[in-house]
Amino acid sequence: MTTVRTVATHEVVRAAFPRPVTERDEIGMAVGKAIDESLSRWSYEYRQDRRPTATAMRRLATEVLDRELADADVALSATGREAQLAAIAGVLQAFRQSELMGLPRPKSRLILIDEKVGVYAQPDYWNGRDRFYEMKSYYSTPTPPDVVLQVQLFQCAFPGFRAYLASFDRHSLPVVPRIEEVLLLDDAARAKVLAMAYEVGSEKGVEKVLEYVENPTVRYSLGVSERSRG
Repeated sequence: MTTVRTVATHEVVRAAFPRPVTERDEIGMAVGKAIDESLSRWSYEYRQDRRPTATAMRRLATEVLDRELADADVALSATGREAQLAAIAGVLQAFRQSELMGLPRPKSRLILIDEKVGVYAQPDYWNGRDRFYEMKSYYSTPTPPDVVLQVQLFQCAFPGFRAYLASFDRHSLPVVPRIEEVLLLDDAARAKVLAMAYEVGSEKGVEKVLEYVENPTVRYSLGVSERSRG
């Protein structure tokens, strides 16, 4: 049996760009979770030829938001809560009319580096053939470095796919989607990302038996550009 140390993409990103989590961050993460769960459900229902109403999705988002805020022990004023719910509703409406509506989330893949360290990577949506999308409920130019690293890891996990960053800025009403293609990852940038991921995984990874991992695996060797998929 082969034992590898595994981490998730967000752990690599957090290690590369550490910062304290503020109450504002907690609120943002709660809102993001509400959006993510609602849109995942909406897309799933759409693929099943069911048509959940916007009202039902807003109700679900409200339930998730309240749950996440309670778990984070963060309280919002009535006005603040309504403002967040209005922002969420704006994202839901914009998503409904975008090219992402109905797309599934790909199964998480394992980036396996030197047969020793694995990084689980799962972008938000894909078309199952040649492109994936990572969605954010904000818009920032230039793209923040933590988001750049996140997408680069996804590019390592989905070689040959075109990568898109889908921004639905909840801070601006009406919400206007910006879906922009991300530059291809060149060999030098890929080597840097993999080396960083290997270092984080070696230090923080949880041991797993590789033969028991059911996720699609993409293999890399540090310093070697060739790759193979298992």
